[in-house]
Amino acid sequence: MPRYLRTIRAAPPGRDDPRVPETSLPPVPRPDPRPAREQWADVAKGVCIVLVVLWHVTRKDYLVLPWDVGVPVTGAWGRASELLLPVRMPLFFLISGLFAARQVQRPWPEVWRRRVAPLVYLFVLWTLVHTVVLQATPGFDTAIADGPRALLVQLSVTPGNLWYLLALALYVAVARATRSVPHWALAGALVLSAVASAGLVPTPGNRAGLLVNLVWFLLGVRAGRPAARLPAVGRLARARPRVVLAVGAVFAGAAGLWQALDADAWVGVRPVLGLLGILAGVAAAGVLARSSAGPALAALGRRTLPVYVLHLPLVALVHLAAADLVAGPVARSLPLAVLYPVLVSAVVVVACLALHRLAGALGAWWLFTAPWSGRAAPARAT
Repeated sequence: MPRYLRTIRAAPPGRDDPRVPETSLPPVPRPDPRPAREQWADVAKGVCIVLVVLWHVTRKDYLVLPWDVGVPVTGAWGRASELLLPVRMPLFFLISGLFAARQVQRPWPEVWRRRVAPLVYLFVLWTLVHTVVLQATPGFDTAIADGPRALLVQLSVTPGNLWYLLALALYVAVARATRSVPHWALAGALVLSAVASAGLVPTPGNRAGLLVNLVWFLLGVRAGRPAARLPAVGRLARARPRVVLAVGAVFAGAAGLWQALDADAWVGVRPVLGLLGILAGVAAAGVLARSSAGPALAALGRRTLPVYVLHLPLVALVHLAAADLVAGPVARSLPLAVLYPVLVSAVVVVACLALHRLAGALGAWWLFTAPWSGRAAPARAT
């Protein structure tokens, strides 16, 4: 027998061998043209949403309760929550911009249908839900529309507690409209942030948030275009511990000076603090992403929407119960006074995720996804 025939017969069965069914062969993997989703970015979002909950628990519940522990524990929690202000929303909007960078390059109809309109839908829907639910907690310190006119104001020029959703919708539209002049848009947003944060323009309610944070979203969009994803950000997320400590120390020192000098009204201070807070937040997120807590925080970072829209009514209900419980001997419990914000924040986050899962099981997916977006859309706030 010729050697080439022996070679053919000796060849192992393959894809072209009729004796081997097609289904027994593994599929050939195809490369995904989309960029990989960085875990540190999801971790950063998870940390940010926890800080949002912690802020509301501290300011609207914890500091209002009649603690009597003899040491300034409540003051320490109040100061800590203020020092984290330059980290929480600037970092949140930067990550949102990173994830939206590819989408704002698409045609206007697609941007409107897939990004802007769903965010507006969720903002209007949950503003109405909050308006109804929070009527049952009259003693809770938050902005509640007391009539049609006040509700219209909250849905437009001065948004209420859900201002992040409206801001994100507006920011996506601005990023799409200015995609041909990104540097000018970023410069204008920086000036707007500096002026608004210094109180030089009227910023009632949460209007300040709309004006101050556009710069961070546009910076994220700019950083996320297409190939680079701002290499410096990625390098910082992979920085060594001593670099992380150095960045954190610089931010802590600057934030401490900001508080000590009462420099909130100084033009340009808040944008500088926001940038330092972002750098510290990215570095810390990189460390957390490499730790054992990384997967859990990343999973939370991919489910920020239900926590964002659900947590405030839950905090209000907790406050109603705690106002009666934290009295007498309980008010003098130092361990409880120290741990209360962390414990309540953890319970609220878990409850939000449980309610989101329950809503999905009951078919109420439209509470977290615009009806025209499809039921399988993930519960992200970005």
